[in-house]
Amino acid sequence: MDDKLDRVELLQKAMKACSGREYCISDIRSMLDRWGAEDQNVKEQIIKKLLDEKFIDEQRYSRAFVLDHFRHSHWGRVKITMGLRNKKVAPEAIASGLEAIDDEEYMALLRKTVEDQRSKIRAKNRYDLKGKLLRHALGRGFESELVYRVINALFDD
Repeated sequence: MDDKLDRVELLQKAMKACSGREYCISDIRSMLDRWGAEDQNVKEQIIKKLLDEKFIDEQRYSRAFVLDHFRHSHWGRVKITMGLRNKKVAPEAIASGLEAIDDEEYMALLRKTVEDQRSKIRAKNRYDLKGKLLRHALGRGFESELVYRVINALFDD
């Protein structure tokens, strides 16, 4: 098959994928690899074209990723940041995406996460309970300072 024809087909396939949902650059590279694009030059040309025509936008992708994982998966900022870093999203795009999280909504989710877990776990004593709650919230990706504050407020009541 002709190289130019290959590139056109791959570009059209990538455009179709991008019009259905948000993708980051590393996702597109993976797709192109799966679809059999072997020439690095062709891959970069396709990605450049997708960026130029706004089919992929790291800022937009980051915001969508942040809101999706915050609202649906109930992840904290730390876990979201790590997820975006694993996708090789630029630090500026990550910071921009994290700004989409409302601080009050974030704290409400953290409190709900801790309170829900408190009703589910058994602990020998208060110290053990606090440790289990802390580990759970940290595992969900919430910042330790905020977790300590919420847990201490919960036990002060």
